[in-house]
Amino acid sequence: MTNFAQFKDLFSIPKGTVYLCGNSLGPPLKSMTKEIKTFLEDEWAKELVKGWNSKGWFSQAKIIGNQISKIVGAPMNSIIVGDTLSTQVFQALTSALKLNSKRKYILTDNGNFPADVYIAQGLLKLLKDKYEIKIVDPEKVIETIDEDVAVVMLTQVDYRTSRLHDMKKVTEIAHKFGALTVWDLAHSAGVLPISLENTKADFAVGCTYKYLNGGPGSPAFIYVAPKYINEVEPALFGWHGHKSPFDFSLNYEASMGIDKMRIGSPSIISFSALRHSLDIWEDIDLSELRKRSIVLSELFISELDKLSLNFELACPRDPNKRGGQISYICENGYEFMQAFIEKKLIGDFRAPNLIRFGFSPLYLDENDILKAIKIIDQVSKNELWKNYKNINRKTVT
Repeated sequence: MTNFAQFKDLFSIPKGTVYLCGNSLGPPLKSMTKEIKTFLEDEWAKELVKGWNSKGWFSQAKIIGNQISKIVGAPMNSIIVGDTLSTQVFQALTSALKLNSKRKYILTDNGNFPADVYIAQGLLKLLKDKYEIKIVDPEKVIETIDEDVAVVMLTQVDYRTSRLHDMKKVTEIAHKFGALTVWDLAHSAGVLPISLENTKADFAVGCTYKYLNGGPGSPAFIYVAPKYINEVEPALFGWHGHKSPFDFSLNYEASMGIDKMRIGSPSIISFSALRHSLDIWEDIDLSELRKRSIVLSELFISELDKLSLNFELACPRDPNKRGGQISYICENGYEFMQAFIEKKLIGDFRAPNLIRFGFSPLYLDENDILKAIKIIDQVSKNELWKNYKNINRKTVT
């Protein structure tokens, strides 16, 4: 049984701060400073360019991919790490379309993160409208899947409402009609028990800076189901994805296996931080973590209900139908969130009127939740949010 109390002291969070924003950016491990310093001094400074061989930098993309495989229930050597999440969405979507090119539609929902939809829209322009995109309500995804759908592209957990798609059920229906699936795990990897293998997902992507605590801008990952890996052809032919990159041939030959999804030189310093942050997951049972996350979020909801504020729960009330964050519709939500942050309760705001709070048991406990409720009560009773009514909004909200 996982003892979550042992993990809390591993994280670096400013004293007195209640951090309910891991769904946006996870906090660093206290040991991260030493890890980065060691990389700078003992690897980069001492080895210089030799580090690609002597320190195994070139192979890190797959090694870290295998660390993530254990967290998302994927077979070994089916995940590669590198580049941005948007880049990986592009790679996954184009690869899926090539495998199902005789069909017409990309199906997604209006709860998908906009960046994923932007990638699809840009791709359609590139392909001169060979395909069309259908955007439906989340509840209508399954009934919209038919023989004309090439790819179902969804985010497992809605970034706004935390609504949770049934990955296994959606994938089964998609396969029944001959469609492929691309799943975005940005808001689920590291907070939900996932099995890409058991759900028979075709492609999946995800980021590592949220619940996996890899740091701002840490690299994304892409999964390709083993049955497709030899057949699939990525749209972006990259140097590191070449069969023999150091032959410097002008003709591209894809590498075998998941390595073909690599593109260019990754940020090795980011890899160092991410690899270190992933080490703690060896001792974490994700089913227990999920139960613990639900306990904390349910406590938050029940205690907030007692305050009788004009906050409307925007996520499913049933904890088994939502992800690791909760959200509320809140008039003057931006102003409220700024007042919370001033009092050291950190969540975030999403336009036009949502405030969000994330619950990672790795660095939160019941005392943090009760402290958060006290701050919310104080801000509301004293109308401290009004201090932020006429200020210019920050770039990142």
